Amino acid sequence: MRDRSCREEALGLFRELEPIQAELEIYESLLRRWQAKINLVSSATLDDVWLRHFADSAQVHAVAPHIRCWADLGSGAGFPGLMTALLLKSTPGAVVHLIESDQRKAGFLRAVSRETGAPVVIHAERIESVLPNLAAEVGGVSARALAPLSRLVQLAEAALEKGALGVFLKGEEWRDELTAVEALGSLSCESADSRTRKGARVVVVKHKVSPS
Repeated sequence: MRDRSCREEALGLFRELEPIQAELEIYESLLRRWQAKINLVSSATLDDVWLRHFADSAQVHAVAPHIRCWADLGSGAGFPGLMTALLLKSTPGAVVHLIESDQRKAGFLRAVSRETGAPVVIHAERIESVLPNLAAEVGGVSARALAPLSRLVQLAEAALEKGALGVFLKGEEWRDELTAVEALGSLSCESADSRTRKGARVVVVKHKVSPS
């Protein structure tokens, strides 16, 4: 019953999930199966997967639905990057680069993308080795529960400098992290309340445009 109510709440928050329900059911099934072997998400959130993970991750695409090429940092179980890819599945030319150095988690991402047809490229390498080579290609960089905001913008710097948008899902600690990044002076930061978690925030970062 809990899983059903979370699913209904997720669909109510994000109607964009309705066309990909079949893919999300496959995703959930694989997540539960693999969770028994490797730690992908907190086991306490499995019964809330539609709200805690699917809907929460859908906020990235909702912020910037025009972006067709993303790089997702430390993709783990695919949140938010694989969700972004599923939401872009019907968009011609869309691709999400999932960067995950843990080989077992990368294996999980391959399994889900194979079964759902998600338009992804999986990089089983460190972020520092991959993202600079994608900087000129990607329009957006995303991450969730990976690192403090200052570290995320450092990792994404090459892409941000070329005009990419950083969209990061942050927890209750977001305010201090945002202040630290704004102090750098070269970045513009905006944030909005999370639609799925009280106290959490969706933070959007981009390089300031220099006056001509």
